[in-house]
Amino acid sequence: MAVATDIQKVLEDAAAELYVWALKDIPQDLRDALVSARGRETSVPGLRVLDTIIRNVQVAEEERNLVCQDTGIPVYYCRVGEGFPLHPARIAEALRDGTERATIEHPLRSNTVHTLTRENTGQNVGHRVPILHWEFVPDWDGLDVKCVPKGSGSENMSFLKMCTPAEGVGGIKRFVLESIVGSGGKPCPPGIIGVGIGGSADYAMHLAKEAIARPVGTRNGDPLVAELEGELFDLINETGIGPMGLGGDVTALAVHVEHADTHMTLNPVAVNYQCWAARRATVHISADGVADFDREA
Repeated sequence: MAVATDIQKVLEDAAAELYVWALKDIPQDLRDALVSARGRETSVPGLRVLDTIIRNVQVAEEERNLVCQDTGIPVYYCRVGEGFPLHPARIAEALRDGTERATIEHPLRSNTVHTLTRENTGQNVGHRVPILHWEFVPDWDGLDVKCVPKGSGSENMSFLKMCTPAEGVGGIKRFVLESIVGSGGKPCPPGIIGVGIGGSADYAMHLAKEAIARPVGTRNGDPLVAELEGELFDLINETGIGPMGLGGDVTALAVHVEHADTHMTLNPVAVNYQCWAARRATVHISADGVADFDREA
């Protein structure tokens, strides 16, 4: 006897677990990057900060508690196969309901407010919150949902500039460095620097946010863009900002650049900072309703 699976309920349950899991257990690539950063750091304040951060991660794991008190704004990246048997409207509903449940059941701090009145709008949900990004995949019947809770300290250090084409790659580098130096210790470095180049103004910022969700150590598939990632990484770590802005050798754990082709008269550049607690977690859901969690994706 066949039993129908309520895939929307499966997704809602998965989202409720995914949001909390992302807040408690940071990926191994980030843990490794923090240990590597400690090995490169030479300043005493920087070493003390990194020791504290690494211990913080361990305590959160041992006590099954949050890595950071700022539970952020919930952001989900959805890769939807054209054969997945749940409409995107129902996917959005399940993610919202799961986010709300996670906030109540854990419980988590509710951060969402009306932009003008500043009144709380619910359990980390509200108008157009959680924030959803979509990618539709042909010839596939699965669903991947990556949760990237984004804290306000790092999100406040987001920047966009419409550089001129004549400024070229040098203009991109200057703007990124100006943004990082201007941010100082406010976004809780060392972190992941996401850079979006090309497209339009709004899409460049989307690309920068997408870039911070990549695992540390990955490189852009375009060799020219990958080269820019390496150059920016070296330049940013030469600024001396250091862990928590107290001075040191390690300001960035990684620099990730995502790009799109653009108009001949445009050169948009966006920067999105991710703090050291670069939280993310993914769930894969098959067409028959089986959920498989993946912290490392």
